Amino acid sequence: MKNICYVRQSSLKNLAGRIDYISSEERQEHLYATYDTAPEGFWADLAEENQRDFLKHGTTGDCIEAREFIIALPTEMYQYDHQDLLKHFVDNYKEKYGVECTAALHHNKAMTNFHIHMIYAERRELAEPEIKIATRNRYYDPQGHHVRTKKEATDEKGELLPGYTMIPKGEVYEKHRFEKKDPIFKDKAFLEEAKEFFTGLMNPYLSEKTQMFVFPKNSAYLPTKKIGKNNPRAAEIREDNRLRDEWNKKVDLARAWRVPQDSLLIVKRKLITEPVRKSRTKTQGMYDAHAFRNILAGATKVLSVMVNRSRKLPGEEWYKAWVEFLDEFITFCMELVFGKNLHSRQPYEMMRGGNQYEKRSHIR
Repeated sequence: MKNICYVRQSSLKNLAGRIDYISSEERQEHLYATYDTAPEGFWADLAEENQRDFLKHGTTGDCIEAREFIIALPTEMYQYDHQDLLKHFVDNYKEKYGVECTAALHHNKAMTNFHIHMIYAERRELAEPEIKIATRNRYYDPQGHHVRTKKEATDEKGELLPGYTMIPKGEVYEKHRFEKKDPIFKDKAFLEEAKEFFTGLMNPYLSEKTQMFVFPKNSAYLPTKKIGKNNPRAAEIREDNRLRDEWNKKVDLARAWRVPQDSLLIVKRKLITEPVRKSRTKTQGMYDAHAFRNILAGATKVLSVMVNRSRKLPGEEWYKAWVEFLDEFITFCMELVFGKNLHSRQPYEMMRGGNQYEKRSHIR
């Protein structure tokens, strides 16, 4: 499938380091533009407050300081002014979601991937900072948790225990510059929404033939996988992607012949989804690359036979093959491809161009 909008989202645990990486001319060989919507000190304060809240709530795992999109752009968009192009994406995103962003426009080292890195805050600034003043001395344990009494934090001499701290009465003990994190950005559906949004930003720049679209979820198509830098499985993924592309081309062909979407989903389930699930049962749930490729290659051949055979049928018989008797049609075409007797009840007369569908005669 061509012209699929590729957008990846990741969570950032080292915000300062990531901003430096995407915007540094020393670290990026092909850096065309950078753009930051936030006021000075915003990103440092955001990271600090996220870390502080993370410790306060005793959350396990890693603290997420911000999130990042990597947005692949069509090569055709390279011709436009780079700074204006970057601002177009960032300003529109900020306007829609109301969050600050910092971004950079790059090519990869091999000049094969024109893309945007866009970091955004999950938290919006409060209209006025929230500041809390200590009404008495406040004590904290080594993990930064507040302890209720002085006795818990000091020894017999009244000295602070190792690692404990104290904030005197009258001083600021807590301040907040930001609202709580907006849960929308963690929602699984949000990435799909973002893909649609960024696709809409791309298409006004593109010709009719190069218009982008989002990979259709719950469709007969198979998504290809991104091959990252220095991936030890690059060759394996590349071969998987080639087979996925072959399957997707056959789905395109079937759709061109107006095969119903529901029928293609059934074909995909019977030829790919179910066999892959069974193969994983044999390997205790582990992915078997060799089995997957064999399944996919076979499925592509069967779908090709189904399309080619049905093209020769008159309209009523074509409909019956793809809708009323689809299970038998799949089995019949599998027998042709694999040369096995799968006990098909499909009347061969219909496949030979005859008009004998209603007989549903048992064969062999």
